[in-house]
Amino acid sequence: MEDRIILENISKKFYMGYTKDKTALERAVSLFLNRESRKDLVVLNNVSFKIKSGENIGIIGRNGSGKSTLLRVIAGIYIVDSGSVKTNGKLVYLTGFGQGLNPKLTMRENIFLIGSILDLSQRDIRLKFEDIVNFSGLKDFLDTKVYKFSLGMINRLNFSVGIYCLKHSNPDILLLDEVFRSGGDLEFQNKVIKKMEDFIKGGTTVVLVSHDMDLIKRYCTRALWIDCGKILMEGNPLEVVKEYIKSTTNPNSIKIS
Repeated sequence: MEDRIILENISKKFYMGYTKDKTALERAVSLFLNRESRKDLVVLNNVSFKIKSGENIGIIGRNGSGKSTLLRVIAGIYIVDSGSVKTNGKLVYLTGFGQGLNPKLTMRENIFLIGSILDLSQRDIRLKFEDIVNFSGLKDFLDTKVYKFSLGMINRLNFSVGIYCLKHSNPDILLLDEVFRSGGDLEFQNKVIKKMEDFIKGGTTVVLVSHDMDLIKRYCTRALWIDCGKILMEGNPLEVVKEYIKSTTNPNSIKIS
């Protein structure tokens, strides 16, 4: 099997408390008053791994451990500070956090907007429009501006557009960032899981970030546990999840080399 994703010694940091666009006078005043200091927050630290065609990889870890940053690095949304990222094949990134929606537009307008971003023609979007709306369960809000939506409604809309665009895109690599929690209620979560099973079991290389350990154990062929931006453990999902859960009850047991 060919390698779909290759990460070699990647590191990524964010700069906190520092504004690059300040004028010379503003920087001088900030330094004089000692009100601004630059702090480097290391989010990924020398991470390396390979993912082969058809593998389903689960990424687990605490909030703030670097999971979503890792997915965005693979997707090319973030540029690494060091190391190299290589992907082989058509890649699609989906997130359960309302990616790409314009809050000033209506639900109807956002369906066409996101569809276009995900490479569908206006004709294709019109053909899929009714299915997208029905799957979301938000038909009564078609002409409501999205800024009036709850977080659950935003996630429903975002995922519903994304899943129907995936059928058109037929990606080689699918990155999923907490999409299985989209929409909040159990009924919609079950609909999401059933839709995603075709991709997870159909030969697409899937990288899944999730806090749902049952999903990781059920669908993934390999799991990566990330903590403080480093891979703490990699291997069989059952074993990795077991050790991760153990660490949540005894945080002192975590050892970062």
